[in-house]
Amino acid sequence: MIVAKRLVFFNNSLNHHQVNVADEFYNILGREYAYVSTVAKTKAGLKGGVDYSDRPYCIMAGDSVDSYNKAIDLARNADVCVFGAETLPFAIERAQRNPKGLSFELSERWLKKGWINMLSPRLRRWWLAYMRYFRKANFYKLNASAFAANDHYKLQTYKGKCFKWGYFTSVDCDGIYVHNMNTPIRLMWCSRFIDWKHPELAIECVKMLKDHGFSYQLDMYGDGIIKERIEKRVKELCIEENVRFYGNVANEEVHKAMRDSDIFLFTSDREEGWGAVANEAMTEGCCVVASNEIGAAPYLIKNGSNGLLFKSNDVDSLTEKVEWLFTHPSEMQQMKINARRTMTEIWSPRNAAINLLQLIDDLQNGRPCSVKEGPASIA
Repeated sequence: MIVAKRLVFFNNSLNHHQVNVADEFYNILGREYAYVSTVAKTKAGLKGGVDYSDRPYCIMAGDSVDSYNKAIDLARNADVCVFGAETLPFAIERAQRNPKGLSFELSERWLKKGWINMLSPRLRRWWLAYMRYFRKANFYKLNASAFAANDHYKLQTYKGKCFKWGYFTSVDCDGIYVHNMNTPIRLMWCSRFIDWKHPELAIECVKMLKDHGFSYQLDMYGDGIIKERIEKRVKELCIEENVRFYGNVANEEVHKAMRDSDIFLFTSDREEGWGAVANEAMTEGCCVVASNEIGAAPYLIKNGSNGLLFKSNDVDSLTEKVEWLFTHPSEMQQMKINARRTMTEIWSPRNAAINLLQLIDDLQNGRPCSVKEGPASIA
């Protein structure tokens, strides 16, 4: 007979988005914590290129019948279960066999592209499962997007049961870069060069900065199908001296570049479900200027305090925010300090684990949520 765990996370794989907070849960709970990876290691498609499946708390349910049966037993009997991607059969098993057991669904927003997302077979399966099983069970929602709760209200799901969550990157880092006013301000952009990441906004922004007489350097990291188009546009705008392309580089080099930069331009539109690069840039002490439709942005960024938000896909709004930082260097430096503090004190993996355990205790004892901000607070 398997001893029930206090807390079990179910997800398709243990990847770099999940491992930091998973480690913290294990540090706190020890053997009372488990992480079930539902997809076989050979099919997991490791994000970040690192295999974390050897963690002592990780159960590879897709690798053997014994592991699968153990995962099913945990879904039925654990005190608390959290269900992420590719876990629907386990969540249904939980709701059918243990409907009073405290459970959470964890995901980004459901309507990332709007109502057209309801044509997705995967989303329809989750919605139907909610209506048939989860609605009457003890299920809540952890939202890895600031817009997820509103989507659920539109869909009549998890009303009054939504809490903040996200992805939690490492907060170990060196000191914050202090800009030398005798050198150009350094801007950074890092992502895949694809349409909905909108690298063209960064290019058009810095062209306007040049026209307005500002001195700067923009470093762009990443690769993708529209990179050549962006490089061509840089030449057309005659800003080659101010824009450098670095391609794909190691994570350590990206983090060093963040530490050496003043401003991080995060230009994606609403298809950016979370955007962990914001976590990383803020941790390294960058002042992030982010599109207001990025999933992480309204959770992480307090506009004007630890970063700035601009109107999505609006180069004039983006440029206005960046120019304000150029002309307010002291305020920019304070925002960088506040950004680091936000990540180390509020949105760190450790604090996320502590907050969720507090929320669990509140719910199990019939109390309202006592977490006031950050992960596991009311969405």
